[in-house]
Amino acid sequence: MHSPTIQSRRLWLTRLKNISVLLAATWFSPLTVFAKKEDADKAIQAITGGAKITQGRVTLVIPPLVENGNLVVLKVSVRSPMTANDYVKAIHVIAEGNPLPNIFTAYLSPRSGTANITTRVRLADSQRVWAIAQMNNGSFWQGSAETLVTLAACTEVV
Repeated sequence: MHSPTIQSRRLWLTRLKNISVLLAATWFSPLTVFAKKEDADKAIQAITGGAKITQGRVTLVIPPLVENGNLVVLKVSVRSPMTANDYVKAIHVIAEGNPLPNIFTAYLSPRSGTANITTRVRLADSQRVWAIAQMNNGSFWQGSAETLVTLAACTEVV
């Protein structure tokens, strides 16, 4: 039989362990690692360096309802003649609900012919996604779309 001191110490250690596990689960929960609107705004600010972003010229197409966030078809097109004097230098895609807001950047040149990209991305949750076109003259144009994801990607099952 154990003394009361040893039993109370074991009880105290068991409770401390349970609290530690609960705190760790909360701290490392997938819900706490998703980017927020502010993170997306900071990513956009880093891309543009504070330059003005104009609405238009950029069309972003994502299905409005996605059953599975692991493979979401994303299409971006930018109205541009893609000539040596007027072309899209880069297309940046930003999401406010993924663990990292920068989904990808595609670099283009006049030799690309068109400024159209079709790919598949992972989306962690229902969210707004932005496509920002960086033009060769230093201007920035944007388009956005919202999607509802019923089965999120970018998460771990605990």
